This record gives sequence, C-alpha cells and structure tokens, in this order.
Amino acid sequence: MTNEKITKAVVLAAGRGTRMRELTADLPKPMIEVRRKPVLQHIVEGLRNAGIREFLIVIGYHANAVRNFFDDGSRYDIAIQYATQTVQDGTGRVVELARDFVDSRPFILAYGDILVDPANYNRVVDLPDSVDAIITVKRGEDVTKGGAVFLNGRMELVDLREKAKPDDATSPWYNTGLYAFRPSIFEFTAKLKPSPRGEYELTDAIRDLAQSGNKVQALELTGEWADVRDPEILARLNQDP
Repeated sequence: MTNEKITKAVVLAAGRGTRMRELTADLPKPMIEVRRKPVLQHIVEGLRNAGIREFLIVIGYHANAVRNFFDDGSRYDIAIQYATQTVQDGTGRVVELARDFVDSRPFILAYGDILVDPANYNRVVDLPDSVDAIITVKRGEDVTKGGAVFLNGRMELVDLREKAKPDDATSPWYNTGLYAFRPSIFEFTAKLKPSPRGEYELTDAIRDLAQSGNKVQALELTGEWADVRDPEILARLNQDP
C-alpha cells in the first residue's frame, strides 16, 4: 500500500462562537488566544510543520481579524487564500467553497477552533491509496456535544451522528474535527439537505460517503485535544503549563 502526501488544507474560521459570549464580540472564535497564540495560529503552524504549503481559510464573522493577522501567509512560509461564508448554514456548505482551491487533489480539512497535539498532523497528511477519507476520533468525550462515530473492527466508519441524543449515544468515539478527504467528498456535500438543526452538516456527507461503499478510515488522536467551545474550557487551557 502506498500513501499520498497531502499539501493542501482548508480551515474553517467563519463562526462567531456564541457560547464564548463577550469574548467574541470583536473577533471570531478561532482567533481567541490559548497560551498566548490564537487557536487558528496553533492549527496553521501545526499543519505547516507537517508539510502543508497551501491553505484556504474560510472566513465570515469579523473576517478582517483573520486576514490582518495571517495576510497571505508569507511570514509563515506558506500561501494562504481566503473564501467567505456569507450565510452561516453549516459545515457542509462551507466545504463547497473549497472546490476550486482543491481541484483534483486530496486535502486536509480542520475546524478552526480545535486544539490538536501537533504530532497528529504528521499522521493525517499521509493518505493511503485505498482510503477515500480519514476521520480523526478520540475516546472519553461527551458525544452529545458533537459527533458520535460508529466504527467496525477495522476502525472503518459505519455511521456518524451529529449531536446524538443521550439514549442514542452508544459509541465511545468522538469526532475531533480534523479530516483528510479526496475530492469525492464534493459529490456528497452537493447532495446535502438540511438536518433537523436546519444546517447542512459535513458529517452527513461523510456518513453518506462511507455508506456508499467508500472507505472512511478512523484515526485515533494521541496526546492533547480540546474543542475550545466555551469560556470554561478556555480558562482551563490557559491555566495549564
């Protein structure tokens, strides 16, 4: 089996993050600082160090806070393009903005408010030829707050449920918001319909990709991981050494 090295990444940084309350009055949630750096900077630098050279950052709420900070990426020795999400209608719609940037190449997709141990980026940029997508997962998280990931014995995706109800949350695996995709994902994002939450969910497209006979491989993250979702988590992260 051979692996293809991925060199492009799409990072989602358009949202305000209403649970952050006044902390996001003047900047998007991915620009909140953890350990003296914006969360988005941690992500960009981690991906760059793993060999990613071309970035598309999807912006929306207080877009200039991101543009002004990263500019064209040259000070990080990378190239950054921007796309604007004008309507906040879900992660599935956002991926559609990346079609031209991706072209026919595989790509990394990262949520812009997730902290990942940087060693994991080196693992996810190698995409095996037999795999259509990689979804990263973690044990021990509350799957009712995100995606419950259901796997078979070979760590291949069987089902994926967003914001599962407590009586439906029987999986130990939590979707951690870092992926590798081939362009085949666009076939499934294009067919998305609104979820019960009224959003176009990327996770629905990933589930459909897997259930159409394509191989979606799960990768368990090592080390630290955090969804910087609220002020309490942010305070804990900034207290850590």
